[in-house]
Amino acid sequence: MYQDYWGLQEKPFENTPDPRFFYRSPATTETFAKLLYALRSNQGGILLTGESGCGKTMLSRSLVNELDPDKTEVALLTSPSPTPTQLLREILYQVGETQLDEDHTEIVHRLNGRLYDNFSLGKTTLVIIDEGQLLEDARLFEEIRLLLNFQLNDAFLITLLLIGQPELGERIRNLPQLDDRLSARGLLRPLERRDVGAYINHRMAIAGRIDPAFTPEAIELISQYSGGIPRRLNYICDLCLVLSYSRQASQVDEEMAYRIILDEEDCRV
Repeated sequence: MYQDYWGLQEKPFENTPDPRFFYRSPATTETFAKLLYALRSNQGGILLTGESGCGKTMLSRSLVNELDPDKTEVALLTSPSPTPTQLLREILYQVGETQLDEDHTEIVHRLNGRLYDNFSLGKTTLVIIDEGQLLEDARLFEEIRLLLNFQLNDAFLITLLLIGQPELGERIRNLPQLDDRLSARGLLRPLERRDVGAYINHRMAIAGRIDPAFTPEAIELISQYSGGIPRRLNYICDLCLVLSYSRQASQVDEEMAYRIILDEEDCRV
């Protein structure tokens, strides 16, 4: 709709986890480096937490993008299963098994065999459980702990990345047997004000525009309104581009940002 007007090849503020748009703030860079090291070192259990909209899924996809696809088998669970057996069956399905047993013990045996086969081929099996805050049944956490028992004397057969909102971390801290098995933890926070402008310009540049499209004053208002949460930033910036285009403005200015923010606040009343 507005791409040609702003000199863009694509929309810069889609709320999808495209690793090309991943912005590495100083704080995010540290978290990314720590978790990537843990993944590449096959260290077992890893935890990533953060408030809703802070970019956990984006960071996880960017981590996977850094791994060798020929040496990594990825099982991505975007919606946690309600029972331990269903959890294991979903993991088996994600790593390529098509014949799925109902018997829990048999599923465990087949999963162990699949993990060992991958290891023998020089491949790491990475299981990502997203939206982990939805895990409430204690049996699921125990099954996750048992997954980390799939190991040889000197190597894990599985790398497990748990992702969720802060309450996931709180639940795990109350489960010492699982908590002690986690080798790395990362916490995503909202962007600092000084990083919001760089975030906006980064996404615009990836989409095709180098020249600034947002005035510093507009960026300051957007930063205040969004609280530095990327999902909110994307939403408000997209609206700014659409409506500034409709007015044939050369930049998104403070007035436009203020009008859009005011409208959003009115809609929430």
